[in-house]
Amino acid sequence: MKASIHPEYHVIKVVMTDGTEYETRSTWGSEGQTMNLEIDPKSHPAWTGGNQQLMDRGGRVSKFNKRFGGLGL
Repeated sequence: MKASIHPEYHVIKVVMTDGTEYETRSTWGSEGQTMNLEIDPKSHPAWTGGNQQLMDRGGRVSKFNKRFGGLGL
């Protein structure tokens, strides 16, 4: 194994969106830093089953809906 090519592996604190926190080992940041999550399994629609808003950038979604909107199953 080559020396000094691997990132430093250290302990950080992770704070979830609801305020709960835990310590884990990571290569992110430096020893003792805190990672504040903006999205986690407790708040993301993919895990909670909530509705998701689509952002229409460049008209892609509206173009798709215009083209294939009448093909209801």
